[in-house]
Amino acid sequence: MSVLVVGSVAFDTVRTPFGHKEKILGGSATYFSYSCSFFSRVNLVAVVGEDFPSEYRELLMERDINLDGLQVRDGKTFHWGGSYHYDMNEAETEFTDLNVFEDFHPELPYHYRSSEYVLLANIDPDLQLEVLDQIDNPRLVVGDTMNLWIELKKDVVEDVIRKLDILIVNDAEARQLTSEVSLKKAADQLLGLGCKYVVIKKGEHGALLFSRDYIFSAPGLPLETVVDPTGAGDTFAGGFMGYLARSGDLTPEVLRRAMIYGSVMASFNVEDFSLERLKKLQKDDIKTRFQEFKALTNF
Repeated sequence: MSVLVVGSVAFDTVRTPFGHKEKILGGSATYFSYSCSFFSRVNLVAVVGEDFPSEYRELLMERDINLDGLQVRDGKTFHWGGSYHYDMNEAETEFTDLNVFEDFHPELPYHYRSSEYVLLANIDPDLQLEVLDQIDNPRLVVGDTMNLWIELKKDVVEDVIRKLDILIVNDAEARQLTSEVSLKKAADQLLGLGCKYVVIKKGEHGALLFSRDYIFSAPGLPLETVVDPTGAGDTFAGGFMGYLARSGDLTPEVLRRAMIYGSVMASFNVEDFSLERLKKLQKDDIKTRFQEFKALTNF
């Protein structure tokens, strides 16, 4: 089973207390795709410039990520720069050069349009709606957003949420969307827009899954090494949705396990810059860390 993801493929320039890296591979679709590929095939839709290195393309293809939907345009690739201090939960953006991403309009190859599993990464909500107009009959649609779009296009963001099965946001975004301090009240309001599930990420403190019938809390795994949290949320979404697509089911048990697999993948991602830790990852590593998460809350 394959998963369609539409988002950004970018260069990141990142500074953390543990190092500084220039123009490394980043972007929401990149992190999602690489994480998801450990569970399901991925069809990627994004745009890059002429300066995008062939080695980055090959890195994605090595994970059997289909790049038929990766547009290459005249100009430069989207480039984001940010820094983290010892509170690693939030980046301070230093610059955002949209470049070819500024005029990006997703064009789905014909063979992508029958995708059953769709992830709309945190791109402009108008573009998210453009994607949904090109999909025939999706079985599961998961969407993300960010503070910028909530501030500029809240009404459109809400229109997107009404078309989602699962909304994934962080705690600050949930509060911004709903003006609620309580995450429970925020989730109830978001569920009231029409989606079936809301996942609220809380950084190093784990993530919460809300439905109309139950709440599930996935813990954050205490780690000895946290080098770079860039892309952790997208890596979480990749593991989460990849497992759901592989399972082909949305029972409470499967959703709970998907939450843990998402957390597992994110916990690896933060241990190094860009995809460096995920590139070394083996399936046995994932199984072992899943058991570590299980042991955290077994009582």
